[in-house]
Amino acid sequence: MIERHFEIVELSDREAGVVYKQGRVAGVLAPGQRRLYWKGYIDVRVARIDIAENFTLPHSLTLQLGTVVARAKVVGAEHVLAAQVPQHHVGLLFVDGKVHQMLQPGLHAFWKYQRALKTELVDRRVQAMEVTGQEILTRDKVSLRVNLTALWQVLDAVRARAAVTNIVEAVYKELQFALRAAVSGRTLEELLGDKGGLDDEISATVAMRLEGQGVAVKSVGVKDVILPGEMKTILNQVVEAEKRAQANLIHRREETAATRSLLNTARLMEENPTLMRLKELETLEKVTEKIGQMTVFGGLEGVMKDVVRIQLPAR
Repeated sequence: MIERHFEIVELSDREAGVVYKQGRVAGVLAPGQRRLYWKGYIDVRVARIDIAENFTLPHSLTLQLGTVVARAKVVGAEHVLAAQVPQHHVGLLFVDGKVHQMLQPGLHAFWKYQRALKTELVDRRVQAMEVTGQEILTRDKVSLRVNLTALWQVLDAVRARAAVTNIVEAVYKELQFALRAAVSGRTLEELLGDKGGLDDEISATVAMRLEGQGVAVKSVGVKDVILPGEMKTILNQVVEAEKRAQANLIHRREETAATRSLLNTARLMEENPTLMRLKELETLEKVTEKIGQMTVFGGLEGVMKDVVRIQLPAR
């Protein structure tokens, strides 16, 4: 008799219920609940969903309960976990503390009943990381600060999350340790003279340590090597001394080359009188370029014997 006027709903411990009124979702029932609905002017229907094994909401129900606005209008919807995975990301669903499933971009919803659920987002794009202000001692005991930039990417989100608690922090620490090891194994001169080798060593070290953890370091580059003020002064003095020594060496080489050239010219003139006369004429020509009037006694012999009288033009 009561069935004619009431809808009786009794859920088992492995069932959740979705209440529909006039065809719209109006409430969510937890497992084991009993409800009595009046059959009157409102059409009431309760859908039973087995959540013992599959606790993922159907797609149609996900669209109705997956948004904050929709859940706010539905009684009991706080027992639904919704996750929106953006493009270029993947989501990790944790069930009772363990990675259960990888979620592709889109909207997902799950029943919270009888399980502890949590989701995490992992960015699959190439990301930049800055390791700044690292105080490090070189092999020759020089203290300096180094800034490092690295590009890295998560290749396998499930493996990466299973290997480390915090992916970003783990990559940062590995870069930091590799940087310290590479710098401390070099002298200051080696460090400043071969930054490319430093980059390659850090990249290889980090790649080896992250191997098998689902994370790849794409590139590594040392941005800045910052020296203390007194060390900068010393280095400037060393560089200045080196440049001065190089300049002196070049000057001596040029003087030696010039002397050798003069010696060769003198030998040629000694062996060739005609060449000697041509050189004398060339010298005379250069002398007369800036002279207004010149009187020569005794021909070229007079010139060579210093019997030339030069009269500058009147001013």
